[in-house]
Amino acid sequence: MTSETSPEQAGAFGHQLTFAVPKGRILDEALPVMARAGVVPEDGFHNKANRSLSFGTTRGDMRLIRVRAFDVATFVAHGAAQIGIVGSDVVEEFDYADLYAPVDLDIGHCRLSVACLASDPEETCSASHLRVATKYPNLTARHFERQGIQAECVKLNGAMELAPSLGLARQIVDLVSTGTTLKQNGLVEKQRIIDISARLIVNRAALKTDPRVAELVSAFRDNMAASS
Repeated sequence: MTSETSPEQAGAFGHQLTFAVPKGRILDEALPVMARAGVVPEDGFHNKANRSLSFGTTRGDMRLIRVRAFDVATFVAHGAAQIGIVGSDVVEEFDYADLYAPVDLDIGHCRLSVACLASDPEETCSASHLRVATKYPNLTARHFERQGIQAECVKLNGAMELAPSLGLARQIVDLVSTGTTLKQNGLVEKQRIIDISARLIVNRAALKTDPRVAELVSAFRDNMAASS
């Protein structure tokens, strides 16, 4: 199911739709799914040398913005973008009231897990008070609270695997796909917190007020039903 909208039709709605997509691992898997729903970026989007953050699409009423995954959720939740794609880890971490995730896109599969040094004694990985390095302080704190453990979360945006060996934190909470990066850094996966996949997300107000957003949700939903 696809839809084409002319520039004249876009003007009738008063504004362009902004569709936010994440840089990184999910994007390559997301592009074919987007295309089947009628969201096709301009050629310049695929140029690796192009450092632009905003791009046109084959629809006259839609532009794409390419930003960090956490920023996708923020743009959509605050209405700067009306629709986007992001991992369920980001949706769960922020838990924005104005964010709605109506479609599981069945791509970008991984998990959010707790890991520590393989050489650490078992009791250091299960103490009553822990310092944990993570990009997900909210999910991490909630996970350990359920076990009666107070977690002091040290926010890192990358290089998480270095934290235990450098003494910053005994444990980390990070995304795990194959587990290879953990092994290469002397870490072992201890607990799985949540399984993750990419989701179509929309701004709740935009879904109610702009029929184009509802049409896109239907297009993605129908596409997923057809491929299952």
